[in-house]
Amino acid sequence: MWAEDDFDLPCEVTRLGLDNPVNNKSYVMYHGTTRMNAQSIKATGFRRSPDGMLGCGVYLSRDLQKASRYPIDHPENDRVVIKVKVNVGKVIAINYQGHPRQKTWHDWRYGPVFDTAWVPPNCGMVPSGLEEDCVWDPNRIQIISVIEPKPVQVNNDFPVNNRSYVMYHGTTRMNAQSIKATGFRQSPDGMLGCGVYLSRDLQKASRYPIDHPENDRVVIKVKVNVGKVIAINYQGHPRQKTWHDWRYGPVFDTAWVPPNCGMVPSGLEEDCVWDPNQIKILSIIEPKPVQSGWFAEDKGNYPIF
Repeated sequence: MWAEDDFDLPCEVTRLGLDNPVNNKSYVMYHGTTRMNAQSIKATGFRRSPDGMLGCGVYLSRDLQKASRYPIDHPENDRVVIKVKVNVGKVIAINYQGHPRQKTWHDWRYGPVFDTAWVPPNCGMVPSGLEEDCVWDPNRIQIISVIEPKPVQVNNDFPVNNRSYVMYHGTTRMNAQSIKATGFRQSPDGMLGCGVYLSRDLQKASRYPIDHPENDRVVIKVKVNVGKVIAINYQGHPRQKTWHDWRYGPVFDTAWVPPNCGMVPSGLEEDCVWDPNQIKILSIIEPKPVQSGWFAEDKGNYPIF
């Protein structure tokens, strides 16, 4: 989970919005990177990426959650977000793939020169549906602070046998309706073999299905009696996919991947429950565009029953 301590903005700086950035205004934006890269950027400033979806430039977003995903597939505990103030100069909207100025927006040979290229949200350019910005001149970017990931409302302790926990399952809106109507079904295979994949970490669940548009994703909040639990804490564990098979030893009802054990790129915990009947649906959580995170619950309590 990513959140900011301080919501005060510098003078004449505009907070996150989904409207077209106004020429020559300053905005708070975010850049996701590794801890080591963040130290280098703080010391010497930003440098343009040589290429990307929008060509050469510094890639940023006015959406904290978008920035917090980068670098993709890098462990979350080694990722940070640099909060910056940007004077966007002259802005062009690049709102579809193959736009004639997609990579030439700062090249005078192709027309007017722009200082910032902006990808609007939900325009089909980005799988997540979140907005993106590319700034040509690093001198337009002023570093404000570095935001660390904050684990909130997550119980990372070993699940206790036969206890019930609140967990989450990320899926599409259509699949959620099917699950509500007929219940969960086991996935035929996966990192932990057959079972229903869940997490006690809401932010982990909210990422799924990966690369599916965020506005079509929901999270199902459930109550799970975990039964007998085994920790699968490294790749190649002898019971990684056989934890419910009596032929290989004791039978377990839930396989649990601890956080930061190297099994999951994000470093977040994961659970696989064998019997769908152990799972009771509590509610469907819709995405909410909020300052501290895309998915949020109305209630802040995450009880263990």
